[in-house]
Order: sequence, then C-alpha cells, then structure tokens
Amino acid sequence: MTASPHACAFDAVREFLGRVFTTAEGESLEAVAKLKLSFTQARVVFTLAHHDGPVAIGDLAGAVGLSAAAVGRNIEQLVRKKLVVRTENPEDRRVKLVAVSALGRSLAQSHLKSKEDAVRTLLDALEPEQCLALVEALKPLKEEDHGN
Repeated sequence: MTASPHACAFDAVREFLGRVFTTAEGESLEAVAKLKLSFTQARVVFTLAHHDGPVAIGDLAGAVGLSAAAVGRNIEQLVRKKLVVRTENPEDRRVKLVAVSALGRSLAQSHLKSKEDAVRTLLDALEPEQCLALVEALKPLKEEDHGN
C-alpha cells in the first residue's frame, strides 16, 4: 500500500525542517546556553521579539501557553539578565508590561538568522528550476492563501 499524498508531503516537509533545524541549532543554541537560559525563557524572549512594543504579562502567558505566574517568574530572571524590560501600564498600574530589550532582540535576531542561513545553504544546492518549483509548491501553505 502506498502512502497518501498528505503523508508523503508531511514526510518531505519534516525532513526539510529537520535538516534546517539540525544545521541551524548549533550556533543559536550556543548563544542561549552562554546566557544560561531555560527553554521557556528563550521562548519568552523570542515571542517578545515578534512584538513591536510592550505586552501585558497575561497576554504573553497566553501566547507561550503558560500561566501568568510562571511567565512572571521567568520575566523576573530575564529582567536580571537584561534581556527584557518590565514597566507598568500607565493606564492601569496593576498591569505589568514587558518588552524585549536591545540585547534580547539581538539574541532573537541571531537565532532567526541562523535558521535563515541554514535554509539558504540548502537552497543554494538546488538548480534555479528546482527553486522555482519549490516556490510554486509552497504557495498553498502561505497563510493568506488559506484564510488563517
């Protein structure tokens, strides 16, 4: 029995992403390890780096799938490491806002760049026609193409 087209596509995408992450993780995890960040702390920094401004701790907790208390504990450590800045909401002093610092943004950008470089390395091995075929094949996965 042959695998379904969806199963074949899943296997191909999983293999590709596995190669990207394997190639990229060495450099990016080294930076995280130097700062002695937990996986959760790294996730918090990377999530905050996707926002242009401060985020309420409760909203951040929802974004990373943790309780506000757990995020608050991690924020405290990230503030000490100067990766995150915490302020009060000027409209409601009970609400604490957090934003990634310049150092935290630099860490997140470095992490993303290592992944981008890994993708570029894999794509550089392809012929131009293969690159164009890949562009066409990925079009259905673009967010705006299936209403997400």
